[in-house]
Amino acid sequence: MTSLGTVVAENAIRFLGHDTHQHEEPHLVYVVTGTARLSADGAEWRLRRHEAVWLAPRVPHALRIEPGGMALGPFLNPGDLPRRRVQPLGAVPAVIEVMTTTLGAAPSTTAQVQPFRQALGRVLRGISRQYFPVVLPAHPAVRALAREALRAPAATLEQLAAQHRMSPRQVQRVFLDETGLPFTRWRNRARMNAAVEHLRGGGELKAAARAAGYATRAGLLRALSRESGVPVSALSADAVGALGGH
Repeated sequence: MTSLGTVVAENAIRFLGHDTHQHEEPHLVYVVTGTARLSADGAEWRLRRHEAVWLAPRVPHALRIEPGGMALGPFLNPGDLPRRRVQPLGAVPAVIEVMTTTLGAAPSTTAQVQPFRQALGRVLRGISRQYFPVVLPAHPAVRALAREALRAPAATLEQLAAQHRMSPRQVQRVFLDETGLPFTRWRNRARMNAAVEHLRGGGELKAAARAAGYATRAGLLRALSRESGVPVSALSADAVGALGGH
């Protein structure tokens, strides 16, 4: 196990934390026990036990793990890219299963690591396909605003626009021109995608709602029903199946 500030060996997956750096490969930060703070691309996430964040190549990041905690940081195959540079996943059961198996096996060579890397990649690709297609705006300020909107689901358009020195009207116009969606619908669809990812990974509705920023399970179900046209009763019984198993 490496200490804080040291370079992680090529095939090492366990670490106690590290200073700001970046990798040429995509990789996952996964908290095994305790809590940790991940700084990436100018934002910060507090991660609890079993929560993970998927990072694209060349994303500057640093991790600080609280005393007694432990994290895994496996590299992924080059094609296993998140939809955005930093993609929080929450606690996804399918990811937890692969990481627990990996921890128990403790692979140390390239040949030993590769089967676990492939298994993790399959899980991540399976949960990450967008159910409700959304794209980020190209406009630099509005793109930054969009990312902030997903990190702070309670923030209003007026608050976000003011932070980026734009008017709500300007922001709405850019969203419509560049994504084809009004801001509120764009954010709702993006949040619901996060919930669907969680459900595809074996998560329960309550946990999926929390991961996507919804206050209640019922609130998520109503949002999914409005956007997909699937009745709430069907989603409540089997959300993944009702959504077509995508």
